[in-house]
Amino acid sequence: MPTYDQIGRGYVVTRQPDPRIARIIHSALGEARTVLNVGAGAGSYEPVDRQVIAVEPSPEMIRQRRSGTAAVVRAVAERLPFANAVFDASLAVLTIHHWQDRQMGLAELRRVTRQRIVIYTWDSACYDAFWLGAHYLPEVRDLDIPRFPSMQELAQCLGEIESHPVLIPHDCSDGFLGAYWRRPEAYLDPDVRRAMSGLAQLPQNVVEAAMARLADDLHSGRWDSQFGGLRSKESIDLGYRLIIARVAA
Repeated sequence: MPTYDQIGRGYVVTRQPDPRIARIIHSALGEARTVLNVGAGAGSYEPVDRQVIAVEPSPEMIRQRRSGTAAVVRAVAERLPFANAVFDASLAVLTIHHWQDRQMGLAELRRVTRQRIVIYTWDSACYDAFWLGAHYLPEVRDLDIPRFPSMQELAQCLGEIESHPVLIPHDCSDGFLGAYWRRPEAYLDPDVRRAMSGLAQLPQNVVEAAMARLADDLHSGRWDSQFGGLRSKESIDLGYRLIIARVAA
């Protein structure tokens, strides 16, 4: 499968942090003053009012970090190069599905954190909530279901967790897979799809065939006949979740 050194080229063009999602994530960090951002990518959602250290394995993603973002260490979640309990909080934003060993990575988050762990992820139990995977690209749904942890798995690894739905606004500025749920035409743009890891990791002939069906349905009005009610909604629950786990002293 393509790596983020391939997928990530030009990533920041369509993957700008959405301020509404940022507020939810930053609020979840509570009183934490020191934060470890694991799988930090280009630095989206890193709070600027706290001391942040970023961990990112991809040189391409590190290259796209803006001047003034947190200091970054090239490493992976499964082997964090830090001592025990040195950060008030650890943060993982839409990254856990890329880890090679989720349980090892989550254990590492627990090891280096002394207050709370905050994870922005997707609940695979909601696999039919989004029309793109349910009706056009079941392949992306089938790819993602085993890659994302269940809420039960997170609880087993982290202890008691809080799971909060994150509604996706209709004009979300962060172009992850579900961002364009009310703007289906956007999925026809290869540059938009390129920054969605789920689509970038599928065989491109499969994706292009699905996009041809979507284009035909948009042109004929079939998409609006079936899903047009979404165009009047301001936000929607697609299964994205904010997880908070408090680390026992």
